[in-house]
Amino acid sequence: MIEINNLTKKYGSFTALNNLNLSIDKGTVFGFVGPNGAGKSTTFSILATLLAPTNGTAYVNGYDVTKNPKQVRKHIGYMPDFFGVYDQFKVHEYLDFYGASYGVPSNERKAIIPQLLELVNLIDKKDSYVDVLSRGMKQRLCLARALIHDPEVLILDEPASGLDPRARIEMRGILKELKNMEKTIIISSHILPELSEMCDYLGIIEHGNLIASGNVGQIENQLQAQKILNIQVKNNIERTIAFFQEDPNVLQVERDEKTELLLHVSYEGTEDDQIELLRKAVKNEIPILTFTQKQSNLEDIFMEITKGDE
Repeated sequence: MIEINNLTKKYGSFTALNNLNLSIDKGTVFGFVGPNGAGKSTTFSILATLLAPTNGTAYVNGYDVTKNPKQVRKHIGYMPDFFGVYDQFKVHEYLDFYGASYGVPSNERKAIIPQLLELVNLIDKKDSYVDVLSRGMKQRLCLARALIHDPEVLILDEPASGLDPRARIEMRGILKELKNMEKTIIISSHILPELSEMCDYLGIIEHGNLIASGNVGQIENQLQAQKILNIQVKNNIERTIAFFQEDPNVLQVERDEKTELLLHVSYEGTEDDQIELLRKAVKNEIPILTFTQKQSNLEDIFMEITKGDE
């Protein structure tokens, strides 16, 4: 559905996007993660046919964004990080205007606008003027605007930016509904736990370079050779510590500050190495009660790879 090959954007000597390669299948929700200035909005602007790349190609549903921009626009709904609304329109008039701009027939607009307002929880605001809406309501209205022509692909740049916690929860619920409708969605956000919950795949970008892509587990494996094993034993803690310290893949063994018989083992081996380590521990009669790898969340990974970024 979305195919990006060696996409590059330069402004003089500054490289905003450097040889980006991505492939996003139909019905996939792809999360784009990165600090400000990493290249997310540049990528989205190119996909939305608003910015020409310096080099490389990008395709949406088989159409080249540079050579066939009109065809691309028929297949995408784009919600930028900053947008304008026409304050003197009523909510339903605002959507009707954009529907007409996309060439949606009048009878179809009349049918789809109430459905969209229901989807974004604004049906009771259909006769309100846009200028009286809260920021969260305006965000949801702009999402409805992006959906007015029933696009197959949604490009959402920071859709929850600046929203309060309740508005963020509402936006997340709407995006889950769109996912259930099998829309292909590429979304950027700094609300990292929500992205990890919502998205099928993630891409982490920094300084215009895609550092890693995949699901959360795959990204962790790509970026973090060192893992933390949480190991709880029944007794003989000193003997257990000595046993694990002998393994060549163990970097450090630490006792838990609160639980005396719980160890945190810094480990750089593979999953197969972990299985072998556990097998040896059982063979050596180490009284293990639990043996688990600590699951890093997306925020941990993000902070680790961008820790030098200003």
